[in-house]
Amino acid sequence: MTGALSHMLTPAVVGYAEPWWMAILKSLVIFAIGLQLVPLVLMAERKILGRFQNRYGPNRVGPFGAMTPLADIVKLLTKESFRPRTAIGWLFTLAPILSIIAAVAALAIVPFGNVQDIFGTPVGFYGIDVSIGPLYVFAFGAVAFYGIMLGGWSSGSKYSFLGSMRAAAQLISYEVAQGMALVGVVITAQSMSLTEIVEGQGGMWYVIPQFVGFLIFMIASFAETNRPPFDLVEADGELVGGYMTEYGGGRFALYYFAEYLNVLVVSGLAVTLFLGGWMLPFGIHPPGWVDPFIVIGKMGLFVVFFIWVRATLPRLRYDQLMSFGWKVLLPLATLNALITAIVVVAWY
Repeated sequence: MTGALSHMLTPAVVGYAEPWWMAILKSLVIFAIGLQLVPLVLMAERKILGRFQNRYGPNRVGPFGAMTPLADIVKLLTKESFRPRTAIGWLFTLAPILSIIAAVAALAIVPFGNVQDIFGTPVGFYGIDVSIGPLYVFAFGAVAFYGIMLGGWSSGSKYSFLGSMRAAAQLISYEVAQGMALVGVVITAQSMSLTEIVEGQGGMWYVIPQFVGFLIFMIASFAETNRPPFDLVEADGELVGGYMTEYGGGRFALYYFAEYLNVLVVSGLAVTLFLGGWMLPFGIHPPGWVDPFIVIGKMGLFVVFFIWVRATLPRLRYDQLMSFGWKVLLPLATLNALITAIVVVAWY
């Protein structure tokens, strides 16, 4: 009873200011969380794909192959760092850095819990809670786009440049539908703060009234993260490896890390916007320190779903990809936002 009462009273802590050292500590923790979760996602993907495809996953390096991600990191970081003669040096180096910075900055806005009292200091279990949460995410998504675009263009390779051009067209088309899918959530919650959106789902998770928006958001997220069946940006049968073809060693590792970190970011946003964030169903209110584990557990379900789709669906043709984004997802997202606005106005 005491735990439930404290959980209900926690949202009342508003307008507080964290000390500067807490902001630095939280930034280090966020980066450490991403650094730990990405190898786990890599390991899970290889294991789950092995089961889906009726073969063994990694089982040689470490117990049950658990050290395989570490071996991958060591292999990439110890490779020679090279670049083509036709590459533009400083842009070639800057592009993967932009991608990883954008991915980590987007992870900082995902709330892993509410404000809790730690050693007498109120601390929010998130990097930053801004009043324009979705816009913040899309802003750094635009920065990530420059990382992909510059990576392909500065390589001096036509295949890499073709991959980056595909990324430009794909990201622009699907970001519009993804943004429109979130309009229904914002209208329903009447706030753009991600923590307030989570608190607004105390009675019902938004996946129920915004199920159409949820589906559109998830489909667009597959395209945004360049995951199958929308991995035309890196289509190995056509582009060898897409915008990162000419990258190797540590620079390739940055792109690799950013791509899987974006999967975690999208999963965290889906949990926050549609699945109640750190809340549990049936009126269960655990202690506040459990909140991050609830969010990570829900994110894990989405990560498994991403892997499941990769093992199930074939890659689309590029004309099918663009047609589906502009002719199907965008009209549906616009219609969903319009109907949501009418229902909310009529209800209130």
